[in-house]
Amino acid sequence: MPKRILAGTVTSTANAQTVTVQVVRRFKHPVLQKTIKKSKKYRAHDEGEIFNVGDNVLIRECAPKSKTKRWEVMTEEMKAEHEKLRAEAAAEAQKIEEAAHEAEAAH
Repeated sequence: MPKRILAGTVTSTANAQTVTVQVVRRFKHPVLQKTIKKSKKYRAHDEGEIFNVGDNVLIRECAPKSKTKRWEVMTEEMKAEHEKLRAEAAAEAQKIEEAAHEAEAAH
């Protein structure tokens, strides 16, 4: 199962190797059709302590690191690896779609 990735803003760096990230999501209310903003804070692992308050970061799910930490901040290497995997998956999907289209045209 793929790991979830969320984008947010660092709100606290008080603890060692930990940052608190606030993630804001917007959605339309199902009945009132009004746009609503909800936010949630996640505690994320920051190995090198390189992020500061106010930084926009990407966090991804990981195995539990402590009682409250279930996320880790994505570094540049992790982002590059993620983009590479997405590109490979897109290429694979394109091949499958082309093969299906060719099979349909042959009939």
